Amino acid sequence: MLIRRESVTDLEVVDTILRAAFADPESAAEPIEVRLVRELRGDVGWVPALSLVAEDEPGTVVGHVVCTIGSVNGGTALGLGPLAVLPDHQRTGVGTALMHAVLGAADALGYAVVVLLGHLDYYPRFGFVPARTLGITPTDSAWGDHFQARPLSAWSAAVTGTFRYAAPFDRL
Repeated sequence: MLIRRESVTDLEVVDTILRAAFADPESAAEPIEVRLVRELRGDVGWVPALSLVAEDEPGTVVGHVVCTIGSVNGGTALGLGPLAVLPDHQRTGVGTALMHAVLGAADALGYAVVVLLGHLDYYPRFGFVPARTLGITPTDSAWGDHFQARPLSAWSAAVTGTFRYAAPFDRL
């Protein structure tokens, strides 16, 4: 498996992956994640080096992950998501490889913390903890412990306060 930066030739396949991964079997509506990623690409929070795809063989993209710049009380922090893997490639290590790659890239770029809203049984294996334990709070208190954070090498206890995702998240 190869993890690499998303390229302009990947845009349609990333849409396809997002549609498949987030499809609602009871609705024909396009998943909001498709529009979200499209809008994130045009936002000031877009970090091309943190939009990654997974190829299971040369040229066959089967997964995608993205981190975008958000803020914690005016300081920079990253918001992770969405993470998507084609259904027939889920539980094969693709998501794990994407997570390790994007966290490593974020750390290498000098970011202090990555936050996400996600499943409590999945993300702690990558070092995520309830964000409140690090002094980072969500804009929606109903998220509870599902709002998680992963401190990176540049982490400082001074990075506290309310986290805001990149603007396209506010339009969901």
